[in-house]
Amino acid sequence: MTRIAILALILGLAGPACAGVDKALDRHILPGLTGFVAATEDLAQTATAECRPEVVAPAYNAAFDAWMPVADLRLGPSETGALSIAFWPDTRGFTQRTLLQFVAEQDQIAFDPQGYDAVSIAARGLFALERLLFDPDFTDYDPDSYTCTLVQTIATDLARQAKALETAWRDDFDDILRTAGDAGNATYLDQGEALRALYTQLLGGLEFTADQRLGRPMGTFAQPRPTRAEAWRSERSLRNVRLSVDAARALAHTLVEGDLPETDAAAAQVHEMANRVSDPGFQDVADPQSRLHVELLQQAVRNMHAAIEAEIGAPLGIAPGFNSQDGD
Repeated sequence: MTRIAILALILGLAGPACAGVDKALDRHILPGLTGFVAATEDLAQTATAECRPEVVAPAYNAAFDAWMPVADLRLGPSETGALSIAFWPDTRGFTQRTLLQFVAEQDQIAFDPQGYDAVSIAARGLFALERLLFDPDFTDYDPDSYTCTLVQTIATDLARQAKALETAWRDDFDDILRTAGDAGNATYLDQGEALRALYTQLLGGLEFTADQRLGRPMGTFAQPRPTRAEAWRSERSLRNVRLSVDAARALAHTLVEGDLPETDAAAAQVHEMANRVSDPGFQDVADPQSRLHVELLQQAVRNMHAAIEAEIGAPLGIAPGFNSQDGD
């Protein structure tokens, strides 16, 4: 009997029994990647046919929505693959600088979708597209314009990235996780390690939402930083918080057998707090009342983190306060 199975038997009366890696892969991770592939293919087709923002925006938002269920995974192929799909936070403004330079110099790389993967990650993926579609610095969307070509190339490159990431998971890392503890698996010495890795990703995603998606635009009370919000130009900041929490809840339910009443209640509280936030891009955080609503939302996300520690971490033998960013 594996170590994690023994823990589940010992602690079964204290909380839900552990489900496992297969359920997480089959019900959450792999379907999420497949959905992202389909959405980015539609985005690429839409942009190729017509690059004007008002036409591309619905497909762009659908692709971003499809990304969110797997956005906070940072293990296996996603450890590096996610960086060029969603380069954020961009603390030094590399995306805007690189794209403006491309346009100013009419860099020929925009005409080479097959070779576009050689450019900086700052000029690739969802956030590069957001700049081109929603930033007033980019205005020329004539079918023959350089900006139009760049939109089409980045969308095509994004679809290729999505497919490559899904393939890497299905053809390689899927098996590494499922065979944890088998002879020859040097990554995970037992199923407990693989399950712990997924639990780490679950908590890490919630920490990222609280500290980055919500913390960055709030800045300090004296100096809020609204333009540091994730995807504020496309007014997706609040939506991404909601979707990230929904993804965490879904992943949590794959790691256990049975109900998670505290986690579910905490997730519902996040949505209730989100309903009080008035600006979907967090651009009103300088207003004290608006800031308070974002602070309450941030606390609700942290409460969900604590609920998961209690309902999942404890049965796994992981003490509350475990640092999901320490690489263990």
